[in-house]
Amino acid sequence: MTQAAWDDVEPLPVHTAPVPAYGSGSLADLLPTLGSHLGVPDCTAAIPELAPADRACVFLIDGLGWRQLREHPDEAPFLSSLMASSRGGTGRPITAGYPATTATSLASVGTGLPPGAHGLPGYTVRNPDTGELMNQLRWNPWTKPQTWQPYPTVFQRAHAAGVHTAQVSAPAFESTPLTKIALSGGTFHGRLSGEDRMDLAAEQLAAGDRSLVYTYYSEVDGKGHRFGVDSDAWRGQLMYVDRLAQRLAEQLPPRSALYVTADHGMIDIPFDEQSRIDFDEDWELRAGVALLGGEGRARHVYAVPGAQGDVLAVWREVLGEQFWIASRDEAIAAGWFGPQIDQRVYERLGDVIAAARDDVVIIASENEPNESKMVGNHGSMTEAEQLVPLLEVRS
Repeated sequence: MTQAAWDDVEPLPVHTAPVPAYGSGSLADLLPTLGSHLGVPDCTAAIPELAPADRACVFLIDGLGWRQLREHPDEAPFLSSLMASSRGGTGRPITAGYPATTATSLASVGTGLPPGAHGLPGYTVRNPDTGELMNQLRWNPWTKPQTWQPYPTVFQRAHAAGVHTAQVSAPAFESTPLTKIALSGGTFHGRLSGEDRMDLAAEQLAAGDRSLVYTYYSEVDGKGHRFGVDSDAWRGQLMYVDRLAQRLAEQLPPRSALYVTADHGMIDIPFDEQSRIDFDEDWELRAGVALLGGEGRARHVYAVPGAQGDVLAVWREVLGEQFWIASRDEAIAAGWFGPQIDQRVYERLGDVIAAARDDVVIIASENEPNESKMVGNHGSMTEAEQLVPLLEVRS
């Protein structure tokens, strides 16, 4: 392609991407705000409208975005009643952070740090020490957790400050590396049923004069990936988790605040060639690419040495009207991963970073067969993916 042809391309400007509200209204700001109320050292109340409480519980519902909740009031009457636009509720949306994906968001929640600091900036990213892609959700291939993410969690800091601290989740999560580096501190309590988790979370809140408790439910996300947002299966999970939240709220001990939030929203992508761009079948996108990381709507693209500029130019030319396409340094300067990037994180980021604006994904049908079949997807900076609820109940 001639230089004149490149000059005719008008990609989406990097600066037009709606950067998450780091420092004032993102998931990374929630626990530091609650920690400041509980007297945890070096915690800052970055979300000033949250009033102090002696006991705080965070209930994180995987995959429940603000827009999805807003569009389904009949399936979630209790949660909808807590939204600002419905029956006088005080809820508001906050941003997940980029990328809007589980491993990144859970690390942001637990550490109180944006992705550029905690160092889990995607579903899969390159390990600069080995050159391999690392799946940060499944922690594969194995990497020493404390080397990958060395910062203490807010839970650990709260426990050290004398706050009664606990996590209540599925038993299988107790010893995972992601839990260790993002959500550990105090005691872990494994329970299989959602009802048991809610009951135990309330008990743990009451166990201290100052308490910080976290509980989690995953299947809204699971059904969304498999069947799509607004499917009968997804709606059923929303109805169930609405009852769980109400069950927990009705058991809050005195001087408590419950915060219901999520790690990301979700968007359904049609199964057609225009909406699902197959990297494994596209020679133009593959040219000069050594590794494809991230996920369909938030890709890290790692170029072979010396090809970074060419890969950036081609991806902008091919995808620039549907994606925000940035070089690593452009994405950092724009604040996609937070106000600063730790040196150990810099080369984990792609040479080229592609964030979807339209209803489109970059799949990899051969190398990512399971992910390529998902109906519901997430990761980028659109409202449907970024905005998650922050709903409050106080006793």
